[in-house]
Amino acid sequence: MTTVRPTSEATRAVPRPARLRPADVLRLALVGPRTRRLRSTLSAFGIALGIAAVVAVTGISASNQAHLLDQLDRLGSNLLTVTPGTGPDGKEVPLPKESVAMLGRIAPVQRASATSETGAAIYRTALVPGSQSNNLSVLSAQLDLLGTLRAKLRFGRWLDRGTERLPVVVLGDSAARRLGVTGPGGKVWIATPDAGGDWYGVLGVLRPSELVPAIDDSALVGRPQATAHLAGTSTPTTVYLRVHPDRVTDVQAVAGATANPAQPSAVAVGRPSDLLAARAETKNALTGLVLALAGVALLVGGVGIANTMVVGIMERRGEIGLRRALGARQGQIALQFLLEAALLGLLGGVTGAAIGTGAVAGYAAVHGWPPALPVTWISTGPAVAVTVGTLAGLYPALHAARMPPTSALRSA
Repeated sequence: MTTVRPTSEATRAVPRPARLRPADVLRLALVGPRTRRLRSTLSAFGIALGIAAVVAVTGISASNQAHLLDQLDRLGSNLLTVTPGTGPDGKEVPLPKESVAMLGRIAPVQRASATSETGAAIYRTALVPGSQSNNLSVLSAQLDLLGTLRAKLRFGRWLDRGTERLPVVVLGDSAARRLGVTGPGGKVWIATPDAGGDWYGVLGVLRPSELVPAIDDSALVGRPQATAHLAGTSTPTTVYLRVHPDRVTDVQAVAGATANPAQPSAVAVGRPSDLLAARAETKNALTGLVLALAGVALLVGGVGIANTMVVGIMERRGEIGLRRALGARQGQIALQFLLEAALLGLLGGVTGAAIGTGAVAGYAAVHGWPPALPVTWISTGPAVAVTVGTLAGLYPALHAARMPPTSALRSA
């Protein structure tokens, strides 16, 4: 019996599986999204919401921080306040009369000014009983207080050497509103501890003070006038120091001993700008919570893509079986569906980055903040979305690749 051996020509005639070109793979991956547009759009929208939330939250938080830093730059984060503290017996220890001058001699201190309490109270009319308090303070102020605080006038003018001895007053923003003063030329009644009082002309009204809110609820008079007629004292109640920005910590360390050498521990030294910084930290904590919710949105979007892919594979069994029967390899099938999931993620990522960018710009414009776009998240958001989409489509793609051609054609 003669054995027929295959010739080399016959061997070369055996067909080999062809490899798909990248353009062909991309064309096949676009079949699903193009034929099931609504379902694909809804799946990508879940990813878009997550990316948009991340971009919007980080951008709005950064814009708010930029606004806060801009405020601190304008107002100055180098303002210190020195106030009386408590002694060992728990009682308040007044600052010495010379404390303002002594603090002003510290080398990094650029400006020093102070306010002092008086025994007077301020009202809209003289008919209000003096026993009723309206929580407004009458303080005596040094002439350089306005420059030290970097406060601004809403209207009118500040005290000077010609007016500090006259019955005139400069009102804080909140005090002016509560007393009904809406313009220059108004008058208010200042009652003294001896049940007397007098009308004082409103010399000016200050704008709201971000760093020193206590000034907003105060009526400021000249020190000579307060000492002579309002039971005022020359002992400072609050000393304000404008310090070199790079030496704030150094001045804080020696301010107590300088203001009251006899009892340095009975002096309280504060930094009003720390309150603004604490407010920013509180908002950053809220930002972390919202970012966690954005992560949940990304997870939900990934589940939506996985669900879409699984349903699509079940509907396209006939296509999968036919391609397998014609020689398509498992890797080619898996790559097709994996790329389809990645394209859905990319669509959601780009859309979400655009939505988030628009939200940041719009929110900042409404509040008058400088828009701080999170470039990192805008650029990496689509990449994150592609990663989520790819991971979500991994199992459906492998399931489609392992589907036997005969069973796929039979169930089509």
